[in-house]
Amino acid sequence: GNQYAYIRVSSKEQNEERQRAAMLEYGVPAKNIILDKQSGKDFERQGYKRLMKKLKRGDILIIKSIDRLGRNYHEILEQWRILTKEKEAAIVVLDMPLLDTRQNRDLTGVLIADIVLQLLSYVAETERKFIRQRQAEGSHNLFTLRCKAQHLTAGVLKGGNNQIYGIGNGAVKIKKYSLNLHLHILSALLAHLHKICISITNLLYHVYLPLRTKKALPLAQKCL
Repeated sequence: GNQYAYIRVSSKEQNEERQRAAMLEYGVPAKNIILDKQSGKDFERQGYKRLMKKLKRGDILIIKSIDRLGRNYHEILEQWRILTKEKEAAIVVLDMPLLDTRQNRDLTGVLIADIVLQLLSYVAETERKFIRQRQAEGSHNLFTLRCKAQHLTAGVLKGGNNQIYGIGNGAVKIKKYSLNLHLHILSALLAHLHKICISITNLLYHVYLPLRTKKALPLAQKCL
């Protein structure tokens, strides 16, 4: 099938080049990269609608991260179902290898992928709400500061893992909310969980069930 990539940024001012570069490096043809410059609150986007018309059975859709697909928990899960079940296309999430629907299609793999998808969809929507809250609070605080101290200069300096908000001679350091760090930790934990599930499954099949069979056989012979 064909390879398609979907990239999204939340506004026209944001730069999509990092996502585009990742898709080109993965091997997606430039003509098959579809872009939306729109919020992820729903799926009423022109680029996404065009993508859905193009996708056929056996095609592969590549996205950088689950929040690029959208930031609405229930709609992400519904669109994932449509893409994989109705369209019968495969999905590859570059930042989360466990969400590669071409691999680990055994029962344990499907279980882990479902858990990961629901967790990341929840995180994506929670982050959207968090961003909106920060924007609302930031606008209110900036307005208040301007009213109280018009003679002072407000500015933002970005450095390391902190953002430094400077007002006049004073500055307040605020930790940058790092969603990517949380996702990397989550990915490592789930990868470990996947190994544990496989070990438990092997233990059940090769140790527990044979023991149960050996114990059950003499009882069955007595009944006969």
